[in-house]
Amino acid sequence: MKKKHIAIFASGSGSNAENISRFFANHPLAEVCLILTNKPDAAVVQRAQNLGIPCRIFNREEFYNSGAVLDDLKRFEVDFIVLAGFLWLIPSNLLVAYPKRIINIHPALLPKYGGKGMYGARVHQSVVENKEKESGITIHFVNEEYDAGDIIFQARCSVEAGDDADCLAQKVHELEYRHFPEVIASVVAKE
Repeated sequence: MKKKHIAIFASGSGSNAENISRFFANHPLAEVCLILTNKPDAAVVQRAQNLGIPCRIFNREEFYNSGAVLDDLKRFEVDFIVLAGFLWLIPSNLLVAYPKRIINIHPALLPKYGGKGMYGARVHQSVVENKEKESGITIHFVNEEYDAGDIIFQARCSVEAGDDADCLAQKVHELEYRHFPEVIASVVAKE
C-alpha cells in the first residue's frame, strides 16, 4: 500500500513541524513530503532543510489569488495538509481539494480562545488573565472560519495560580508534541 503524503504549513519556528516529520519518518502509513511557509525567514525553513524535506515559500498573492500552492500540493501528491503554527485563513480552493483532510492544532480548548487574532502568546495570556482553571490543545478539521472546524481531539492541562503565559505555553507545547502526531496518524488511518 502506498504511503499517504502529508504537507505541513508553518509560519514560525517549526518545532511542531519537525516533531511531526520525525514521527512519520519511518511510519508505515504516511510521510511528510513537503513543508510550506509564508515567511522566508521562518526557522521552519532551516528545519525542513535539516530534515531533507522540500520546502516551498509562497506569498499572499500565490496563496489567495492563484493556483500555485495547490499545484505544488498536487505535484507532491499530497493527501493531507497539517497546519502547525500557520496563521492565514485557508482559501476555498484548498478546502474544496482537501475536504476533511486539513488538520489544525490550536493552543486552547476551543471554542474558548479561538478565532481571528487568537494565536500563540495571545491565547495563553488571555487564559491566564481570565483565571481559567484549565487549558490545553484542540486538534480540529479546518473550514472557512478560524478555529471553527469539527473537533477531532482535545487534551487538557491545569492552570495553576502562579502560572504566567510562558509557563502555560510550555505545558501546552508538551501536549502538542505528545498528541498531535498520533492524532494525525489516527485520521490518516481512517482513510
